[in-house]
Amino acid sequence: MTPRAADRARYDRATAHLDAPVAIVDLEAFDANADDLVRRAGGKPIRVASKSVRCRALLERVLAREGFAGIMSFTLDESLWLARAGFEDVLLAYPSADRTAFGELANDPKLAAAVTVMVDDPAQLDLIDGARAGGGEEIRVCLELDTSLRLLGGRVRVGALRSPLREPAQLAELARSVDRRPGFRLVGIMAYEGHVAGVGDAVAGRPLRSRAIRLMQSVARKELESRRAAVVRAVRAVAPDLEFVNGGGTGSVQHTAAEDAVTEIAAGSGLYVPRLFDNYTSFTGRPAALFAQPVVRRPGVGVVTVLGGGYPASGAAGPDRLPVPYLPEGLRYDPQEGPGEVQTPLLGSPADDLLIGDKVWFRHAKAGELCERFDSLQLIEGDRITATVPTYRGEGRTFL
Repeated sequence: MTPRAADRARYDRATAHLDAPVAIVDLEAFDANADDLVRRAGGKPIRVASKSVRCRALLERVLAREGFAGIMSFTLDESLWLARAGFEDVLLAYPSADRTAFGELANDPKLAAAVTVMVDDPAQLDLIDGARAGGGEEIRVCLELDTSLRLLGGRVRVGALRSPLREPAQLAELARSVDRRPGFRLVGIMAYEGHVAGVGDAVAGRPLRSRAIRLMQSVARKELESRRAAVVRAVRAVAPDLEFVNGGGTGSVQHTAAEDAVTEIAAGSGLYVPRLFDNYTSFTGRPAALFAQPVVRRPGVGVVTVLGGGYPASGAAGPDRLPVPYLPEGLRYDPQEGPGEVQTPLLGSPADDLLIGDKVWFRHAKAGELCERFDSLQLIEGDRITATVPTYRGEGRTFL
């Protein structure tokens, strides 16, 4: 029996009493992935990206482990909810225009002490001031640095369109704006190099493309290391008590951690290891989060149909954004249909061994987005479920 076949047998036994669709997290794999992130971080703390987990119980589990500290959230409403639940260090990774939530933040000492907001434009400070609703609490602020790689005099950009702040002087000027403004305190800098951390460098069947990605990432790491260090020096000259410099992501943990200017690493997807992380040479994780769909039809030889399963991930549309049939091994989509909203035909010889009601296990393309489809996660240890925990959705929280 192959390791994957053994996993399938465990998952089927553990969930035999449950009807699919069902989502699971294999805790042994989850914990092993957490240990690997800590090893690669080389002693620097890891801030957990909540959007890649979207389950409070699992956020609590990983933050209880040595090497993890703090949460990186994705909306202000989520940040306040987590802070009210007892999480004491929540960094909002994206600017917000949620005036109601800013009013709550400015009027609650506990929330204001726990939550740090992201800015990259003085207009965002204006919006926060206009939303205070009389609240005088000091707002903790983090500045975001644009990490994209610019080539050919800026005519070619590699990386996400995020912050407009790129050069040390730009960040220092915004730092001075924060410093001069009553009611705000600059505490951090964030720089997410998604073109390094979030792009696999070993694309199956594409050796030339993979080589080009590795070359790009090598150039990008060197350029960003130098520029990030200069930015930190410039901002610390304005705010010498800066608390943190956050960088990285699951795919670049060890590289970002090696930079002296960086004090903490962000990561989250590496806990679940979705399919997009199969294409990396820098690390190998264990798939920890899966979902199962039930076989409901047997249209012919070498074909079964499962209920639903069309759960595409965010990003530019393409085959890499689709879930993949994982267990039993050897199943593939019908190219004319792909994964569907209400039914998904699957082709391959393993289909002939599947019966009506059997489970087919899938891996999502991205990490936490799976939790937008399920109210709960079944936590598996060995071949039994040891807990059933709600996702954000299961707690009635759909922040985006």
